[in-house]
Amino acid sequence: MPPTPSPGRTSQARRDRIVHLATTTGLASVEELSQLFDVTPSTIRRDLARLTTEGRLARTYGGAMALAAHPEASLRQRTGEAYEEKRAIAQWAARQVEPGETLLLDAGTTVGALAHELRAAKELTIATTGLTALHALADAEGVHVECLGGTLRPLSQGFVGPLTEAALERMSFDRVFLGADGVTVDRGICEADLRQTRLKELMSRRADHVYVLAHGAKLGRAPFHAWATLAGEWTLVTDASAPAAQIRAFEARGVRVEIAPPAGE
Repeated sequence: MPPTPSPGRTSQARRDRIVHLATTTGLASVEELSQLFDVTPSTIRRDLARLTTEGRLARTYGGAMALAAHPEASLRQRTGEAYEEKRAIAQWAARQVEPGETLLLDAGTTVGALAHELRAAKELTIATTGLTALHALADAEGVHVECLGGTLRPLSQGFVGPLTEAALERMSFDRVFLGADGVTVDRGICEADLRQTRLKELMSRRADHVYVLAHGAKLGRAPFHAWATLAGEWTLVTDASAPAAQIRAFEARGVRVEIAPPAGE
């Protein structure tokens, strides 16, 4: 039989795991950690107190959070991540679009993949806040393109700020397609920048149909502390890698979930 880990080693492994969870998913609550590790809340509180003393976490009311924000990857770094999953989602989303519609496209790689799928479309008007979508559609003959300019965020390659918001107020849309760094049942869309989350909320209010494009690894993920709450009905479009528990949780909240088939099918 393998040796039984000593209590000290088990406690250290649990504390290391707590730091990892707080860093990768955002806030860690006492109750959630207690259930996850099958220990008492008082044990978790002692762990958090020790980790705070060691300078590995910062205490919050009811839990703890990572000391430093999760580093935001640049759009260039994210382009090759989950390529097939993003392509599958983009192809599903493109099939929802009808000729003659007016669309609003967010910044980001998955929405950029959708823009690429729409290059051959006819009689579309597409407004966007993302440079990726603009580049994809710049020479698309059947698409009329509107750029919602403003302040450019180099990391996300998207426009934000009051000028973008002012331009947005002058239009309405049949469909809006939003990207996300993470999306959770309780909080909505997670992003690195408060200006981005505010803009996503405003974008969602200007369209008849709202879609959030997020591959499976982004479901339940909270790498940052800026959030966009979506009011009204919206559709989460993900892929076959999405955890079944996450899908059930979103559906239980009344969110329509669509699983995109593999690209090309």
